[in-house]
Amino acid sequence: MIRILTPDQADALSRTKDDRLCEAEAVVAPIIDDVRRRGDAAVMDHARRLDGLEGDRVLIDSADLDRALDTVTSDFRRAVVTAIQHVKAFAELQVPREFRAELAPGHVVGQIVRPLSRVAAYVPGGRYPLPSTVVMTAVPAKAAGVQEVWATTPKPTPETLAAASLSGVQRMAQIGGAQALAAFAFGTETVPKVDRIVGPGNIYVAAAKKLLAGEVGIDFVAGPTEVVIVAESGDPRWIAADMLAQAEHDFDASAILITTSRGFAEQVLGEIERQLDILPTSGVARVAIDRNSAVVLAESRSQAIAIANDFAAEHLCLHDSTLLGEITCAGSVFLGPMSCESAGDYASGPNHVLPTGGVARVRGGLSAADFVKVITFQELSREALAAIGPAVTTLARSEGLEAHARALEARFVP
Repeated sequence: MIRILTPDQADALSRTKDDRLCEAEAVVAPIIDDVRRRGDAAVMDHARRLDGLEGDRVLIDSADLDRALDTVTSDFRRAVVTAIQHVKAFAELQVPREFRAELAPGHVVGQIVRPLSRVAAYVPGGRYPLPSTVVMTAVPAKAAGVQEVWATTPKPTPETLAAASLSGVQRMAQIGGAQALAAFAFGTETVPKVDRIVGPGNIYVAAAKKLLAGEVGIDFVAGPTEVVIVAESGDPRWIAADMLAQAEHDFDASAILITTSRGFAEQVLGEIERQLDILPTSGVARVAIDRNSAVVLAESRSQAIAIANDFAAEHLCLHDSTLLGEITCAGSVFLGPMSCESAGDYASGPNHVLPTGGVARVRGGLSAADFVKVITFQELSREALAAIGPAVTTLARSEGLEAHARALEARFVP
């Protein structure tokens, strides 16, 4: 049964996640090293062993993706198109803007924005294939201007292939796990090296991304999903349903309610048990609820918000939308009782690829900005350079860099 914890006991939930990530790193490190050394041969060996890959075909081309559109229902196609429209509109608002400004006469600065050349989207395809993740990763990349968008997933379903076609994916690899990430990080005979890998996954995918960061650009470590709900009152059925929606993803998923009311907490716990009895995915959800989830009883509303900020959760649901101004750390925030987290998973617009495990302390979710480079520039006239010259030469000489100072001074020597 889900636990009721005091605020002091809540820290243990984060420590448990950190321990499991370290264990996963030890598992995936040899796979990454093997792909680095042996390329395609290693990818195929691990894909057959871990993904159940049959045959020798790893790549799926755009024609195969397009043909998948004929195998899915018209309702599914319409749903994907609706999601794409909202995700694309939101992503276009996120692209950093170019500008040019004059700080002083003759002293011009600015920035230009250029898309990455090639990216890869990791799409989970294990217990629950997630075609929605294709939309959430490929559409912002296309909105940012990326020309070559790849996706990779083990055992792609027709729905995943169709979503890839509609979202602008050119090619897909049918491999998963650390072997897929390593292939795109290093490049192999079959799989190209990319500029950045994005997308969520299980704890082994998260561990692989962590180890490959630096070898290839990543968005962030996006491992097993998590939700934190802050509510003092409301419909306990809705709260329970939102918690179970996250719990059914993965055995390592977590769902946390922070409330000031023990009576309300007990109502939610009762609802969780009732809904588990009729939930088709209750086997996974019950493990996640029992192992990783909790109700935290805060002494006050301000303490509840402090706990939520400390968790820095992937998904944060605030049933009182006026609390948004007090939030400092969260992947994405869902305001008010009608803004269920599952709407954000599919079609409301903001991205569902979000930082987990406390990474939201330093950044938010995947955005179009992750697919561009912001390049600054400066242009100085002789007069503008002379105006800042004393500051430049003084600072250069304070650092012992005499040639830096002389490079400026040389421009004023007859």
